[in-house]
Amino acid sequence: MSVAEIEGLEIGHQAPSGLWSEARYRLIRNPGAVLGAFFVSIFVTVAIFAPLIATYGPKEQNLDLLKNGEPVGPTAGHWFGIDLLGRDEFSRIVYGARYSLLIGVVSVAIGLSVGMLLGATAGYLGGAVDSTIMRAMDVMLAIPGLLFAIGIVAALQPGLWQVMLAVGIVNIPIFARLLRGSVLAQKENDFVLAARSVGVPRTPSHL
Repeated sequence: MSVAEIEGLEIGHQAPSGLWSEARYRLIRNPGAVLGAFFVSIFVTVAIFAPLIATYGPKEQNLDLLKNGEPVGPTAGHWFGIDLLGRDEFSRIVYGARYSLLIGVVSVAIGLSVGMLLGATAGYLGGAVDSTIMRAMDVMLAIPGLLFAIGIVAALQPGLWQVMLAVGIVNIPIFARLLRGSVLAQKENDFVLAARSVGVPRTPSHL
C-alpha cells in the first residue's frame, strides 16, 4: 500500500461522512453553538410541555390575592408574583413561550420561502430581472424593520397572524440577498463553466 493510500484512509477515518455528520461534528466543537442549542432546547421543551410546567392557567384570575389593590411579589405559590388582575406571572411566561415559538417559526418560514424564490430567480436569470428584484429588496431594507412591521400590522389590523406575516415580510430581503449571492457563486464554479463551454443549455431540453 502506498503512502498516498495510507493518508487517504486516515483522512477518511477522521473526516465525518455525510452532511448531518459534518454538522454534528462542527456543532460539538463550537462551545457557543452547544450553549445556544442547550437554551433553545429548553425553550422548546417549555413551550411544548407548558400545561404540565405551569401551575395555573394563563388567563386564570384571582383578585383576592391582591393586597390593597396592588400585586404582591414572589411567593411559594407564585414564583414570579402576580399581575394587577391576579394572574400568575410564571404561568403566563411559560405559556408565552408557545406564542414566541409559533411566531418565530411561521415568520421565518414566510421570509425564507419568499426570499429563496426571489433570490434564486434574481441570481439565476440576472439582467433586468435581477436589477428589478434587488432594487425592490433595497427599498425594503431602507425602511427600518420595526417601523415597516408596525405599518404592515396597522394596514392589516392587529392580530397574531398579522404580526407573523409582518415579521416574515421584513425578513424577505435578508434571505433573498443571501440566496442570490449563493446562486451567483455557484454560477462561477468550474463545473458550470465547463458545462457552458461544451454547449450545455441553461434549460433542460425535452427528450
